Amino acid sequence: MFALVDCNNFYASCERVFNPALEGKPVIVLSNNDGCAIARSKEAKAIGIKMATPAFMLEDLIKEHDVKVFSSNYTLYGDMSSRVMEILSSFTPSIEYYSIDEAFLDLSELKYQDMTELAVKIRQTIKQYTGLPVTVGIAPTKTLAKLANRFAKKKKLTPGIHCLLDPVQIQEVLDHSKISEVWGIGRQHEKLLLRHHVKTAGDFIKLPDEWVRKNMSVVGQRMLNELCGIPSIKWEDQPPPKKGMCTSRSFAYLVTSKSELQEAVSTYAANVALKLRREHSCAGHMQVFLQTSPFNNEKELYIKSVDLDLPVPTNISAEIIHYALKGLDIIYKTGFKFLKAGVIVIEIIPEDQVQHGLFDTVNREKNNRLMAALDNVNKTLGKDMVRFAVQGYEKKWKLKAAYLSKRYTTNYKELLTIKI
Repeated sequence: MFALVDCNNFYASCERVFNPALEGKPVIVLSNNDGCAIARSKEAKAIGIKMATPAFMLEDLIKEHDVKVFSSNYTLYGDMSSRVMEILSSFTPSIEYYSIDEAFLDLSELKYQDMTELAVKIRQTIKQYTGLPVTVGIAPTKTLAKLANRFAKKKKLTPGIHCLLDPVQIQEVLDHSKISEVWGIGRQHEKLLLRHHVKTAGDFIKLPDEWVRKNMSVVGQRMLNELCGIPSIKWEDQPPPKKGMCTSRSFAYLVTSKSELQEAVSTYAANVALKLRREHSCAGHMQVFLQTSPFNNEKELYIKSVDLDLPVPTNISAEIIHYALKGLDIIYKTGFKFLKAGVIVIEIIPEDQVQHGLFDTVNREKNNRLMAALDNVNKTLGKDMVRFAVQGYEKKWKLKAAYLSKRYTTNYKELLTIKI
């Protein structure tokens, strides 16, 4: 048996944990630069706020219904996610992190435990320890667990759990699940199936195996097996190694100054290097890009990128910053107002598999010790407390976040205070 545990309206729920006055009120969380609504409480959904609606189009609704608006607080959300995942790992050591607010649990070693009681306990424990509401779906396969979780939300089942323990329960969920709701069914497969009068997951399992393999390949066969109760999706205790990493942001305002672009690109490069070190990886290739706003009618759209091979695969901040700035020099053009920049690294390999160059003059052992010390200081005192001078300090170009809440769980200066 497998369980899918999903935090309800995760970003909005994180904000409510530290501000109980938000309970029962419409809450939305905006994307980077306070652009679009990317998280909505059920109350916000009820008044008609759609996912990804630009914030400026919501002004009337926000005023009319006193909607509480927040900027994305990724530091808070990431820490709350880690707490939830740590709690889940106490129920079973076999856990697969699917996203920031979802995880699969392998319950095969708990086959003698009552699954409904276990689901209730998981939900109650997370609520007690973090304040976050979750929905739990339990089923014989991961795909069915996904559908069980969705069914519990859609049918507003209490207490937020649904267990598929027998064929009758499984068939009920399959017959009430649109084919588009099946995990792995994309638009093209959906169109194909609808043309053949397959509207629900229940219709899908009636298709012959031969037809599914011919028209949907082995991927479709796996879906069919999963819906029939046969586990066919590989279990991943550890996420697969990343093939690429990117740090890219839109600026708070249109940037023309090259010095500000250098600060931004240097910061993005340092962030990418930190990500590599955390995963004990190195990158052998880099791409730097710049982009103007597609909505600026004064000038033509300017999108430019450059690819750079690194002499030796590395995760050293100084090296990655050096080549990122070299790339910026190549693609920067005066007279334009830039909206966005970014740094991408690919050709990622484990750091213990790096092939050093014969003529490499960099003291990599010394630099590795320096990076370890830098990371330890910043982990203790706060992100970017120690940084390279070229990264600057004021960061006027950084993302607009006018409605940012505090980092209640990770910053001593922003701890929650209670007046008695």
